Amino acid sequence: MSSTSAPNSLDSNHLSVGKTRLAPPRASSMLESLRGLGYSTGAALADVIDNSISAGATTINIQFTWDGQSSNIYVLDNGSGMTDEELESAMTLGDKNPLDTRSTHDLGRFGMGLKTASLSQCKRLTVASKKAGETTCLRWDLDVLTANPNMGWVLIEGPATGSEELVNKLASLNHGTIVIWEVLDRIVTTGFTADNFLFLMEEHVERHLAMIFHRMLEGTSPKLQLLLNGRKIEPWDPFLSGHPAKPWTSPIQKNRTAYGEIEIQCHVLPHRDKLTDKEYEINGGPGGWNAQQGFYVYRNKRLLVAGGWLGLGQPRAWNREEPHRLARIRLDIPNTADADWKIDVKKSVARPPVALRSWLTQMATDTREHARRVFAFRGSPTTTLKGTPIEQAWKVERTSKGVRYRIDETHPSIASVLDSATPNQIDLVRSMLRVIEETVPVQKIWLDTAEQKETPVTSFASSSDESVLGVMKTLFNDMIVRKGMSIEEARSRLSCTDPFQNFPHLIAQLSQPDE
Repeated sequence: MSSTSAPNSLDSNHLSVGKTRLAPPRASSMLESLRGLGYSTGAALADVIDNSISAGATTINIQFTWDGQSSNIYVLDNGSGMTDEELESAMTLGDKNPLDTRSTHDLGRFGMGLKTASLSQCKRLTVASKKAGETTCLRWDLDVLTANPNMGWVLIEGPATGSEELVNKLASLNHGTIVIWEVLDRIVTTGFTADNFLFLMEEHVERHLAMIFHRMLEGTSPKLQLLLNGRKIEPWDPFLSGHPAKPWTSPIQKNRTAYGEIEIQCHVLPHRDKLTDKEYEINGGPGGWNAQQGFYVYRNKRLLVAGGWLGLGQPRAWNREEPHRLARIRLDIPNTADADWKIDVKKSVARPPVALRSWLTQMATDTREHARRVFAFRGSPTTTLKGTPIEQAWKVERTSKGVRYRIDETHPSIASVLDSATPNQIDLVRSMLRVIEETVPVQKIWLDTAEQKETPVTSFASSSDESVLGVMKTLFNDMIVRKGMSIEEARSRLSCTDPFQNFPHLIAQLSQPDE
């Protein structure tokens, strides 16, 4: 074990620490340990793509090639490329200090992502780059390092035998970089088939990248293009921007901090009843509707955290719950905020600073409440466009013993029965209503909602127009014949009565009471 004496005096660069010993890690063991950071294939590819974007790439090709144990994956970009010296730096673990000031558009931080992300999926990482007409190539090969444990931290020049054709894909570009993954031992495991490979590519990787880079794929200056096996990846917008049924979007709010400006905008998505089956399936996202609720944290328009409540909540941290599944909050932070937000190496964890937690909690509380109301009323507004309250059939009573649900006797359909009943009949009707109130299968509804991930069908959601119109005509006739309303008054009353406000086209068909 080598040792050396420390400086005897203090200066701006050294502290007196006495004798020291060098303790370099064994390369093969250290790299093998770093493979266990927990990257998914999609997250690992996203880290590689970050480097391409930071290099100014506008077109990035991701290619999955199935060949059993010889399968490979590569990422080819048209970025600025690297010189030999720059490539060596990029392939060296920790060559860049995360505390160093970086370009405001840089998506990196730790100087680890390219290596740790790639080696989490493969044993051989080859990177070739072309700049100013010169092509350079270096690789990490864990099998070589394992077989030669005393080699140290050795980068191998050039591609492995048989991989030259992959590196040659740079030839058609004036500048750019190709990152090649071979010996995919963490992907192509025992029993893994070509169908599994295709499923991984289409169902996991494509959906993940469409989400992580959606704002860049939607952009115009310049617009990023991601190709997966030659097919363009379409962006997945978590916020359904511009959808006509979207019930609520907050104004953008900003908060200036010591490390830059934080921007936030809150969204509540449409209820399932307001979406087509295809829209509902697509907008559930990679994790499904419940998992995708919460904060979406972006750095330089690159998504870091997709859902979750960042440990916020009062009196205890919020969980992902069904009533708040429609709440999604866009949160933008600058890359100067990494340390304060505790961004991890995988760029998948963010923790808000204490100074911002109260502000973020307030914004999230308001959004969750908006989302809960939309979820509870299946996307129906609680007021008309003119501000008139919607008359609900059920009302909530909050008592010291808990919450109770009562039938509102002022609802037109209930009131018409009570108003036309004899005194004896009124008692019978009220007894019936009380029995209904006391036997609402709350626990069954709750369990079915949790298991089916959706509230039960109500508000005539599965009924034909004919059946809805039949119920509507009964009330319409009562309003005109017994209560003496005009046709317009009766239509107006139905348009603010739950659930008929959802059927304006049927209300418009009501003209004369039935004889």
